[in-house]
Amino acid sequence: MYDNLLDSNILIKLIRREQRIENLFLDWHVQKIDLFISVVTRSEIIAGMQPHEEKRTLRLLNRLISLPVDENIADQAGRWIYAYRHQGIQLSLADTIIAATAWAHDLTLVTTNAKHFPMKEVDVLAVNP
Repeated sequence: MYDNLLDSNILIKLIRREQRIENLFLDWHVQKIDLFISVVTRSEIIAGMQPHEEKRTLRLLNRLISLPVDENIADQAGRWIYAYRHQGIQLSLADTIIAATAWAHDLTLVTTNAKHFPMKEVDVLAVNP
């Protein structure tokens, strides 16, 4: 059994009731897989939610385990930004913090945008709804 760290795009699709993502969440619930998010993901979701989505969004976020950013995560995110920039690849700070959170807690990062997470050290599950 493995535990998952969810990227923002997965949560957005769940909030907007995309059937494949709802089914995936149901499967995880049945399998008793713990679901985590970075506090950065929580901020991204709240910043982008529509007023009519607020109740559903907060209910979902409060059911997930939010992981804080510590020095280890911040340092790893910075290292990846530096290393990939020198390879000509631009990574966002938010994405690298999310990836570093998955890495630091040995979690599988679940996303619909796997190309945002090229880090070999991170186990990425790409979901294509």
